[in-house]
Amino acid sequence: MAKDILGEAGLHFDELNKLRVLDPDVTQQTIELKEECKDFVDKIGQFQKIVGGLIELVDQLAKEAENEKMKAIGARNLLKSIAKQREAQQQQLQALIAEKKMQLERYRVEYEALCKVEAEQNEFIDQFIFQK
Repeated sequence: MAKDILGEAGLHFDELNKLRVLDPDVTQQTIELKEECKDFVDKIGQFQKIVGGLIELVDQLAKEAENEKMKAIGARNLLKSIAKQREAQQQQLQALIAEKKMQLERYRVEYEALCKVEAEQNEFIDQFIFQK
């Protein structure tokens, strides 16, 4: 009966018969909750370590991907510049070929003119020799 009166007043006895303000069941639940919270905090800490490692790994992979992307862009630009250089060289060579063809044609015309002059001079010489 004394326990009932104390219980109504919010006072309780524990297993060691010490006077407590909390009900022993509530005290036990509080201890269990405290242990569960500690386990939860430990698990959250482990989770944060894992996530931190994952974030670092993803950042590293992103940097590597960015580096490879830059290398690919550089290689592509180099190929474009090489293609432009080849195109310019090809145009220069075609212009040189056209110039050489024109020079060949001039030489051919000059050769024909010189052959004609030679033939005329040979004919003149022959006529001169026969006249004497």
